[in-house]
Amino acid sequence: MKSTQNEKILQIKNETLVIGIDIGKDTHYARAFDSRGIELAKLLRFSNSAEGYNALRTWMQSTMQQKGKTDAIVGFEPTGHYWFSLGDYLRNQGYKLGIVNPYHVKCARELDDNRQTKTDLKDPKTIAMLVKDGRYRDVYIPSNCYQELREAVLERERLVEQMTALSNQVIRWLDIRFPEFTKVFKSWKGKTAFATLKQFPTPVKVAQAGPEGLIALWQQHVKRNYALKAQQLFQAAKTSIGRVSGSNAAEVVLQNLLVQYELAASQLEQIEALLSDLVLTVPHSDTLLDVKGIGKLSTAVIISEIGEIQRFSSPRQIVSLAGLSLIENSSGRHKGQTTISKRGRKRLREALFRVMIPLLANNAEFRAMHQRNITRDQNPLTKMQSVIALCGKLIRVIYALLSKGCRYDASKLVQDMNRSMMAA
Repeated sequence: MKSTQNEKILQIKNETLVIGIDIGKDTHYARAFDSRGIELAKLLRFSNSAEGYNALRTWMQSTMQQKGKTDAIVGFEPTGHYWFSLGDYLRNQGYKLGIVNPYHVKCARELDDNRQTKTDLKDPKTIAMLVKDGRYRDVYIPSNCYQELREAVLERERLVEQMTALSNQVIRWLDIRFPEFTKVFKSWKGKTAFATLKQFPTPVKVAQAGPEGLIALWQQHVKRNYALKAQQLFQAAKTSIGRVSGSNAAEVVLQNLLVQYELAASQLEQIEALLSDLVLTVPHSDTLLDVKGIGKLSTAVIISEIGEIQRFSSPRQIVSLAGLSLIENSSGRHKGQTTISKRGRKRLREALFRVMIPLLANNAEFRAMHQRNITRDQNPLTKMQSVIALCGKLIRVIYALLSKGCRYDASKLVQDMNRSMMAA
């Protein structure tokens, strides 16, 4: 993250072997070039296995020895998850890694022959030429607690998506079989509503149980008296317009959805507890919890996306990583609207935006900055523009806290805001 394009180009010396690899699920293809783009060895086709990795290492070492090269850099496209194992292997072998943008590969593919063809022979060369010209970014593979955090965050995200999908399916089932249910209960996920769906899922069974049966069931889960709600649900079941045909199979479908939702909810609780413990193992992560409005889960997501803070020399690099850099599309007399690039880690950008909402509600300093942004005399921002700007400010706070290990000081934030207002 600390290398500019010029610095990357300077790293490619006469003694450097440039390797381009086209990543596949089962088979990879590699080609070797020197710093001027001259090919030094024949195409290597190797499998995604220990034998294939050893063949790659032997091929690279042999080429380096024959051509008098002392170091090597390996470039590839981030093709899904297929590069993870190979990336770990090459990093452990001590090789420098570079990732090229798939869109750049697509655009540069026609430079050699002016053809749209895409082959396993052509792509490794295109990748290697991009690396040679410094058009790559350094590969970051998290280690230790950072990798643990990232894995846990991904699992939590998967469970949340699964629960959302299951919830939508339950709502669809109710719309078809018992549409009046959601008029009596605000949410089907509550204790009494959930217990009712498990025990009396259809209007017919609710009507058969009667208000007394419903109350007896609910008292097993809550202590409040729900006599009125029981009567409302009973009356709604008697006059329900829900579909009746195929009820037996439909009940099985609903029970399966409820069991899956319960399991996912239990797993989500476990993974969030793990995240709360893991985030405290990151150096200086406790300083972020001093910021009113930021919790452990938000901190875990943000740190998992940023990784080791030492790999950044400036908070601007994290702003770019999150895709929050400002871009403008102008030409001649036309001045386009300034927007954010959205090129970066989407999950980090979403996490910053989501944490900003409770920050504006609970943190007096950020709320004051937001109010200043939208009410200032010169160039006032819209509410959304202010939120994006404050996400950048939050990144600067996070960078200072994690890199220096200092405690959060609200007065310094207020002083910075006052200084900027006086300068304006």
